[in-house]
Amino acid sequence: MQKLNDSEKLKGFIREFEVDRIFSKDMRSYMELFFYKKNEYMVKDNEKMQYLIFIVKGKAKVFTTLSNGKSLLLCFYQDFMVLGDMELIGSQTAVTNIQVIEDTYCIGLAFNRVRSILIEDTKFLKFICGSLGNKLYRCSKNSSINILYSLENRLASYIYTTGERIIIPGNKESKIIFRENLTEIAEVLGTSYRHLLRTLSELCKKGILYKEEDRYEVTDEKTLVKLSADLYR
Repeated sequence: MQKLNDSEKLKGFIREFEVDRIFSKDMRSYMELFFYKKNEYMVKDNEKMQYLIFIVKGKAKVFTTLSNGKSLLLCFYQDFMVLGDMELIGSQTAVTNIQVIEDTYCIGLAFNRVRSILIEDTKFLKFICGSLGNKLYRCSKNSSINILYSLENRLASYIYTTGERIIIPGNKESKIIFRENLTEIAEVLGTSYRHLLRTLSELCKKGILYKEEDRYEVTDEKTLVKLSADLYR
């Protein structure tokens, strides 16, 4: 995590997402701008959180580590999402792992500076209730997805959400490139490494993906989107 002393960029994000509308009081003097590099952890399970965080540009995956040591994907966060809402009101210990999957900017408010103000702010608490309700709905939905949807559907959603979109040289069109640690992906999708390889091979046979050295290129984005079926959103 890197703290940025860029007041203009911070003001730009505050204006873009109307962050002021969340609070009854002017909280701009408490807001700090942070930058997380791709693959960096924002927080890990059982770590103490120090900030209420708003993702304003970027994307992160949220997964939990089970008692048997395995991990399970819960959802993806992108702008404009809040982290630390539960920790602000209750325990400051995080209950999930959150890892950015692309370079990400966030606005943070230190708990030790704002907690006493925010727990008395009815406007902010109303926002938090909505945020927690949305998270509960997503958690319930995504738990069903992990049980009821095939690995092909879940993998398609993962690739579409986490893949890197790049512009084709000399062309206005873009393509999605996917390259990640397959062992880790198998773990968070709750499958075996061999089953993951078989599913990737099937997607290649169907012409949806093309394997090139250490990466996969999406060759049929339309079909990939249909397979992903808005999972983990």
